Amino acid sequence: QQLVDEKKIKDTVDFDTLISLRLATKNDLVKILGRGELKAKLKVSAHKFTATAKAAIEAAGGEAVTL
Repeated sequence: QQLVDEKKIKDTVDFDTLISLRLATKNDLVKILGRGELKAKLKVSAHKFTATAKAAIEAAGGEAVTL
């Protein structure tokens, strides 16, 4: 949610986006955790999701895509 508020991302969060924002390196495996609050509708692509993260993304109208 913080990245959306700072206008660093708009509607899609994928592996390349995380690398360009220096939140991951090309050799990392990314797991999305269900902490915090998500208000934005996002399409999120990652290697793994916790059940709470997937539920939060879908509850906000977004999509969780497993790589």
